[in-house]
Amino acid sequence: MNPSDQGIEKIIRGDLLRLTAYQPIVPPDVLSQEAGVSIEGVIKLDGNENPYGCSSRVRDTLAAYPFYHIYPDPEQREVRQALEGYVGVGAEHILAGAGSDELIDLILRLFLNPRDKVINCVPTFGMYSFCTEVCGGEIVDVPRDKSYAIDIAGVKQAIDEKTKVIFIASPNNPTGNIASESDILELVKTGIVVVVDEAYFEFSGVTVAPLVPQHENLIVLRSFSKWAGLAGLRIGYGVFPTSLVEHLLKIKQPYNINVAAQIAVKESFADIDCLNDTVKAIVAERERLLAKLEKLRFLKPWPSQANFIYCAVLDGDARTIYKELQKKGIFIRYFDTPLLKNSLRISVGKPEHTDVLIEALQEIGGKGSG
Repeated sequence: MNPSDQGIEKIIRGDLLRLTAYQPIVPPDVLSQEAGVSIEGVIKLDGNENPYGCSSRVRDTLAAYPFYHIYPDPEQREVRQALEGYVGVGAEHILAGAGSDELIDLILRLFLNPRDKVINCVPTFGMYSFCTEVCGGEIVDVPRDKSYAIDIAGVKQAIDEKTKVIFIASPNNPTGNIASESDILELVKTGIVVVVDEAYFEFSGVTVAPLVPQHENLIVLRSFSKWAGLAGLRIGYGVFPTSLVEHLLKIKQPYNINVAAQIAVKESFADIDCLNDTVKAIVAERERLLAKLEKLRFLKPWPSQANFIYCAVLDGDARTIYKELQKKGIFIRYFDTPLLKNSLRISVGKPEHTDVLIEALQEIGGKGSG
């Protein structure tokens, strides 16, 4: 019988038919339409993006670049060489991807056979579970403790002969706390591949990347989306044992990093002092935002080492607060899942964004957030 007679869905992988789509961030023009405000009036604090944008050198160099008709370097030589000095490990340990999201997918494709297991320290970044399911793996959730620290004993207990990978976000998204080096190394001792996602490293200054060459099962992922303001160009990188780089180069798309992203990396490092000043400004504003949120009786903000702050809603409804802010053109994230009950995540913006946000929250709290 011709498969088309049964409907095309009959030949789609059954597990993908049942897959729940990942919920991405909505762009500013769509937010503008939803809120009924001008795009200039949108205060976007929902995507952990850099409100100051990329280096001016990136914009100027991209505008003048004459070779967009030529394919990019499939081995990413300039990018990997530039990262060598920044990360502090040899270029042979480094591979770039179209955002660290692509590298998450590549890692799982490299290691997972159907129904192999991936340990996820929840609550955390949703791409770990999403990519695991797309790759035909089975996700095993190990809840963090009440302070959102990793349950090391719980992770060890969850390991069996089908376990291939453990994901750890540090700082964790959305809670903003880091995993200690000792905890990470304790998990490395299990022999399972441990992937430490340091997408927010520049805001914490805490890393285990220099340890990668010493361990054949430790991987560190990072991003240019946050600190360098390159979210729209999709560029991230991983620090890997050299043997894994060889295999990942084989299975990645040949031209996975486009020319614009490769240029942006080079020019970002050429303007790194300016970008570091931006990071310092965001960290300072994070602390100012935290202090102001702590004064609101209906919220409990958690200290963060990233560029966002997670808040439990003590009095009222997180979704209502989210909707009320949306009416004012202010966009944040809200959660209401078993492990993230009635809570918010607020990206750090510029000082003027903080002032408008706090004024709006005070007004919402004064009316009763429920």
